[in-house]
Amino acid sequence: MKKLSTKQLVILGLLAAIVLIMSTTPLGTLPIGPLSITLNMIPIAIAAIAVGPIGGLIIGFVFGMFSFLQAIGMIMPSGLGMLTFAISPFLTFVQRVGSRALVGFLLGLIFKGTKKMTNSATGFFVTGFFAAVLNFIFFMGLLVLCFSGNADVAEMWAGKTVMAYLIATFMSNTIFEILVTTILTGVISLGLYKAKLLNTQQ
Repeated sequence: MKKLSTKQLVILGLLAAIVLIMSTTPLGTLPIGPLSITLNMIPIAIAAIAVGPIGGLIIGFVFGMFSFLQAIGMIMPSGLGMLTFAISPFLTFVQRVGSRALVGFLLGLIFKGTKKMTNSATGFFVTGFFAAVLNFIFFMGLLVLCFSGNADVAEMWAGKTVMAYLIATFMSNTIFEILVTTILTGVISLGLYKAKLLNTQQ
């Protein structure tokens, strides 16, 4: 594995601090009417862009750990997380930490591939798009795969089939997260790139 430069380590440190703030305060969400859009995938996408797959993996892991702490009942506890943790701490770790680390790694590969086929600017927006899409696929997919057989978790479906629940979640919330994450990741990365604060030559 290629050794990370001092600049890359500084970038990862700053992004980890941003994830900490966003995970422990309301700054990690954007209220839009009745919706609550999570912004936590944006630092992961930027890490993948700035440092590559290993950068995305590291910041994805950091975000996943804060999400796991919420499942334990710490730092803005998550009711859903606490429920799945009571069922299986290991599977909850896989769902909340493993999925985010994997998404971060894949985003690094996506950015590299997109940049080669098009250019960096297009890669910024494409990476932001997949940050939200892959987070939904892996997080919700593992929720269904690992926990839908439990009666308490199944109550969340509110009488819907699993597929109907996933579609409803996607249409009511995730589609807006995709839009916001795509735009903000693209605009922020483009601004950093033009200010020469972001080097995409990994």
